[in-house]
Parts: sequence; structure tokens; C-alpha cells
Amino acid sequence: MIRAIRACKTAAEERAVVRKECASIRAAISENDQDYRHRNLAKLMFIHMLGYPTHFGQMECLKLIASPGFPEKRIGYLGLMLLLDERQEVLMLVTNSIKQDLNHTNQYIVGLALCALGNICSAEMARDLAPEVERLLQFRDPNIRKKAALCSIRIIKKVPDLAENFINPAAALLKEKHHGVLLTGVQLCTDMCKVSTEALEYFRLKCIDGLVKVLKDLANSPYAPEYDVSGIADPFLHIRLLRLLRVLGQGDAEASDTMNDILAQVATKTESNKNAGNAILYECVATIMSIEENGGLRVLAVNILGRFLSSRDNNIRYVALNMLMKAISLDSQAVQRHRATILECVKDSDASIRKRALELVYLLVNESNVKSLTKELVDYLEISDPEFKGDLTAKICSIVEKFSPEKIWYIDQMLKVLSEAGNNVKDEVWHALIVVITNASNLHGYTVRLLYKYVQAAGEQETLIRVAVWCIGEYGEMLVANAGVLDIEDPMTITEADAVDVVETAIKRHSLDLTTRAMCLIALLKLSSRFPSCSKRINDIILHHKGSFVLELQQRAIEFNSIIEKHEKIRSALVERMPVLDEATFSGRRAGSIPAAVSTSQGAAPKVPNGVFKPASAPLVDLLDLSSDDTPAPSSSGGDFLQDLLGVDLSPASSQGTNQAQKSGTDVLLDLLSIGTPPAQSSSSTLDMLSPSQGNKKPVDMLNDLASPSAPSAQVFSPAKKSPMMDLLDGFGPSPPAPVAETNGSTYPSVVAFESTSLKITFSFSKDPGNPQTTSIEAQFANKSPNIYSNFVFQSAVPKFLQLHLDPASSNTLPASGNGSITQKLRVSNSQHGKKSLVMRIRISYKVNEKDVLEEGQINNFPRGL
Repeated sequence: MIRAIRACKTAAEERAVVRKECASIRAAISENDQDYRHRNLAKLMFIHMLGYPTHFGQMECLKLIASPGFPEKRIGYLGLMLLLDERQEVLMLVTNSIKQDLNHTNQYIVGLALCALGNICSAEMARDLAPEVERLLQFRDPNIRKKAALCSIRIIKKVPDLAENFINPAAALLKEKHHGVLLTGVQLCTDMCKVSTEALEYFRLKCIDGLVKVLKDLANSPYAPEYDVSGIADPFLHIRLLRLLRVLGQGDAEASDTMNDILAQVATKTESNKNAGNAILYECVATIMSIEENGGLRVLAVNILGRFLSSRDNNIRYVALNMLMKAISLDSQAVQRHRATILECVKDSDASIRKRALELVYLLVNESNVKSLTKELVDYLEISDPEFKGDLTAKICSIVEKFSPEKIWYIDQMLKVLSEAGNNVKDEVWHALIVVITNASNLHGYTVRLLYKYVQAAGEQETLIRVAVWCIGEYGEMLVANAGVLDIEDPMTITEADAVDVVETAIKRHSLDLTTRAMCLIALLKLSSRFPSCSKRINDIILHHKGSFVLELQQRAIEFNSIIEKHEKIRSALVERMPVLDEATFSGRRAGSIPAAVSTSQGAAPKVPNGVFKPASAPLVDLLDLSSDDTPAPSSSGGDFLQDLLGVDLSPASSQGTNQAQKSGTDVLLDLLSIGTPPAQSSSSTLDMLSPSQGNKKPVDMLNDLASPSAPSAQVFSPAKKSPMMDLLDGFGPSPPAPVAETNGSTYPSVVAFESTSLKITFSFSKDPGNPQTTSIEAQFANKSPNIYSNFVFQSAVPKFLQLHLDPASSNTLPASGNGSITQKLRVSNSQHGKKSLVMRIRISYKVNEKDVLEEGQINNFPRGL
């Protein structure tokens, strides 16, 4: 059969042969052919090893085991171990046969039963057959005792409660002269100590002296051919004894003292030029590291590991690095002595050794050696393999952040890393670098000049370009004026055009992603204010991106071009330098210890009855915060400091209270341009604007969110007629909900919604009896001044529980002195009808004598029941 199977050239031929053989075996089983039963079972085992099903032959194993002859039993037990496992219910049928064989007069049959039991014993079989196995531990033949010890290991693993029955027989095995029995006895004691504290205490009291004597005799034994391996007497027994001593000495000072001398002897006398000797030394070191403290022994163990690191064998070096990682928590000073050797392993050609050595170097770093170790790692970063740069970069950045002695050193090392492997640096790392730079006011000039030099030399590292572009945008005038020059710097002359060249080169690099190019546009906008002489050139670069296929870049280019050309007076305020970012808050957010929505720099939020507290540093967090219970918790991350590229801290602060932040001139401008809004948790709460007077609904946002495409949690609808670059941004005070009764077709009194010295707006209301949630409003606009208003546009915004639809206005020209009016219809749907009343924010723009006028207000006096 084997010859026929091996002669098959295809899998189909093999399956055909196997099917034929299985059919003949089934026929023989059904005919109860006893003469060829053992041969058929042997064939089944071969077929099973080829991966074909053989379950139909399981009962044949039991029949062969029940046979009186040794050859049949041998095949039967072999089939039992191969074709069945402990989960098979068939095993219950074989328990009685095994019990009989354990009591057989033929020691070879006893050996077969022990071997099978040690391989497939289940918990039930262990309980039934444990007394027989325990008795066989004292059998006259050493081979039976050895197999009984191995079988006992299986039994106590399956049923730990039985371990106490084996304590005395196992202790007796430790006095054996036969190495095979002694080896299995030591292993049995080791496993018993792991499952039974009673056994552990017994062996500590009764057996440690004997084990130490056995190990000493073994270490000093003369040449014995039957146990010799590479000139060392029985290294396998050495290793098992050391492992048992490790278990017994762990947590017991007295036991550890007893074994100190023999461990020192094994560590010093064992030869390390052979693999067997290295195996013994490794186990000896592991034992020394595990038992109770002995400073001299640990130094000896670490020195052995240091020798291992100099070995040519990669496996030996790898296990030495693994052990040193455990040793560093016990004796850091001893490991530090081998720092140079460990650093060499970081440069090894084997990837596993490199990675393990790097992890060990990371554990070795402290305040006293951080500079030297970091220098070595950064130097190696230049020549390391590309696939290793990621791990190496992450460790260097972590070391620099954790142990940096001063900010200038931190900046130097981080910029070196960015210049060598910037593409492998994670976002939070360069975010943290920018936070540190903003806080080092005396190093701004030094940093921007250093970045300029690095970008000239390593322009392909994208993260380096991001940091450089950001710093040039913020501190470009310091770069040109050579401000804050340190003694360690070389003099250099940089013109305004050179600074713009860096940003222009970066933005034209097609390999850079959207974030980098968007940062370049922000930097150009800032430089247009910092460098008036280059303003036209910068505007031309920005204009080039007005036709970009990337919507984000196109939108920014259009908005920034408008700022440069039409808003010269407010541009400098808009692009003023970023405020200093709070390092403690940023670090806390990265570590997860400070909620992202809390800004520690602002102090405690005042407790205000309703709404959400809005600090002055975050005026744009919530555009239409009408009710605190409708406000989702703003999401934030460590990178929020850098998301506002126009110099406004957007970190939202959330607490139980509300306080309308006072608007500065810059905040008003940002409000009008609708920029820098933080992301809201709900994707449904996007800023939504209605189209001009045709009434088509388009999502239009006039200068939407230069720093982030996210939008606040409010629904804002655009004017009925196209307005200039304005948007309805600013919070409202809370409007208390008013419970109302159902009104079907009721009429409501007209109200004066808004009135100023020049304009009056009156709202008239009506409802459809079948739809109480929807209110129809007719707005009438009257001019109280003697001048005609042209380009008249009405805008309104509502919170997210309301939906607003504006019909086109009747005209865009409002006659003077009340000699006519403009009417416009609105429809408002209140999803919280009966719970919350209507509230609306309005904005009116028009022209008087060719001058733009803007009026805005909030309407809270809607009749109850709407």
C-alpha cells in the first residue's frame, strides 16, 4: 500500500488508492479478520498521517489492546495514541484494559500501558488509574519507574488534587542513581510544585540539601561515556535540577542561601565554548535571577550574559538580550556596564536581535546617560535599514520626550530625527514638538533657522516640512532678521524671498499630502502680512491653487486671496502669531489623564445655571448653542492645538455652565469668516446653509472652516438672497422652554420681532390644523429712515431641533420712510413641539448710499404654542 501511494503522481490517484485500501480494511473489519487486524490497523495509521478520515477503525484499536499477545497490544496502543485523543468517548471502554495491563506480569506490556496513559489520559482515567501508577513508581525496573514518573506528570496536570498522593514517591525518586529515573523524578517534582503549595513546602524542607548534593556531584563527576555530551556530564539533568532549584528558591531566602554556593560553582566552572555548556549557563543565570537577592551572584549572572552577547551565535545573543531585559529590573547597574555591547547589537544584521536590543537600550536610558545613548541611536538612524527606521525612530522620540534635560537639546534631537526619518514619525510627536517650540520663546529664532537649514538638506521628509512651514509662517520675520541668535549658531543671511521659496517649493511638491499643502497655504497667508514686499508674489502662488482639483485647497485659495486683496486692514489681526500652547494640557491629553474638552490654562469653569461654558480662548466652539442639553460633547485630541492654523486656540472647554465669551476684534472677524470650528461628535450636526433667493437648498458655507472641515452642532440656513462673505456665527443665550397646549388652527398675534433706529421687522403667524409642529411666518420689513435700502438680504439661523425654510423675498429694495415694505415667508418645523419654544438668530444686510450695513439680533418673543 505504501509503495502504491508513493507511486501516485496526482492527488486524485492517491485518493483512489486510499479509497480502495479503506474499502478493503472495512471489509476485513466486518468479517472480523483477526489474522490481519494488526496489519490493517497499521495501514489505517499511515492513512491517518496522510490526513484521511480513519474513525471507522477506532474499535479495532480496543480489540487489539484486549488481545493477549505483546505484538498486537503494541499496535493497538500505538493506534490508540495516534487515532484517538482524550476527548473521545471511546476511551472509557479502554480504561479497564489499561488497568489490567498496568498489573500485567510482563513489564513490557506495563510499559505500553504507561506510555499510552501518559499520552491520552483524561481526568476520569487519571482518577481511576492513579493508584496503579503510584504503585509503579516503586517498581523494580528503572524503565517502568521512569515511565510511571512521566505518566504521573500527566495525571497531576489533569487532576491537581491527586498531587498530594505522589509527594512521597516523587521525593524518593530524587535519591535515584539511574539518571533516566532521576531526570523524570526531578521533572515530576517541578510540576508538582507548580500545582500544589503543599508539595512545594515539603520539597523545600526535605529535598533541597539532597538536590544541591546531586548537582554538586554531577558538576564534579568524572567523564562518563553514557551521559557525556560535548565533554559535559548529562547537561539535561543539569538543566532539570537548576529549574527545580529555581522553583524552590523563589520567594524563600533560606532555600536560596542553601543553593548559592553550588550556583556560583556551576556558573564559574561550566565551559561556554560548547552549546551544552551555554544551555547550562543560561539556566543557571535564570535561576540566579529568580531566587532571593544575592548581589554578587547577580553581577556574575549579568557578566555571563555579557559574554553571551559577544557570541557569534545569534540564538545565544537573542536569549541573552531577553534575559537582560528581566535582569535590568533587579540590578540595573550591572546591566549598564554592558551598554556598549548592547548598543552594538542594535546595529546587528539580524532583525530580531536589533529589535530586542533596541527595547533593552530603551530600558537602560536614564537622566545621566540619555545624551550619549541618544547620540548613538541618532547616528545609527542615518545608516539603518528602511524597515528598521520605524521602530528606531519611535524609541528615539520616546527617549527624547521622556528624558530631555533642556528644551534646546530636545529641539536639536527631534529635528535631527525628522531630517533623517521624518516620514516614520507619528503625528502626535511633531505636534508635541510644536507645542515645545511655542513655549521656548528664546529659541524661536534659533529653531526656525535650524529648520530652514534642515529643509534645504532633507526636503523629502514630509513631517520635517510640516514643522518647518509652520515655524516659518509663525516666526518668518525672525528668520529674516536673524533675531535671537545664539552663540552656537553660524551667521547666515536669509531674505524674505528665500523664506517664501521654502514654502513655495513645498506646496508644489506633488508627493505631499493635503494636510501639508494646506499648512503651506496658511503659512503663505501669514507671510503675506509678515513680508509686505512679497505680498504680490504670495498672492500669485495662492491664486494658482484657485483651480485646484482638491476642494479643500481650492476653497482655502479663494478665501485667502479674498483676505489679501479685500481685507488689508484686518489681515494683520487675522494672522497674528499663535498664542503659547499649554504644555501640561497637551501632555495630559496625550496621556489620557486630562479630558480633551477641558482646558487647564483657563482655570475652573464658573457654574452657570444653563448652557455650556465658553472660555475666551475658544470663542468658536459652538455656533448656535441655544440649549445645553442639545449640545454634544465636542471631540478633541492631542492635535487640537495645531488644528487652528490661523492663530486661535480652539480647544473646547465643556462644563456645567454657560458664559458668553466677550468678543474681541479678531473673534468678530473669525465669526464673520466662519473659520476654525472644532469637530462635533454628531455627523448630523453639520453647518447647513440655504441657497439664494431661488430657494434651492445647497450646502454652502462662505468661508467654511479654514482649519477643519468640521461643523458645529446647529443647523444654519443661508439667506434668501446671496450675501457677502458673512455667516451667522455666535452663540445665543439660552431660551427657556415653555410648555404649551395643542392648538389646532389657532391664530396668533403678530409680534415686532426686531426693531432698530432704521429698521422694523414684524412677524405674523399661522398654523396648519393637521400639522401643529409646523409654523408659517410672514415677515414684513419696514424702513424707518429717509434713505432707500438696496441689496436687502435677510438671513436667519435656528438650533438643531428646528428646521427652517425661507421662500424668496418679494423684493431686494426697501423704500424709504415706510412708503412700502418687503415681505418674505418662512416655515419652521419644531421637533420638540410642546417642550421647547421657537428661538431664532437673524442678520440683515443692505446698502445705504453705497455703504454696506449689517444688523443682527436674536428673537425670543415668539408666542407660546409655536
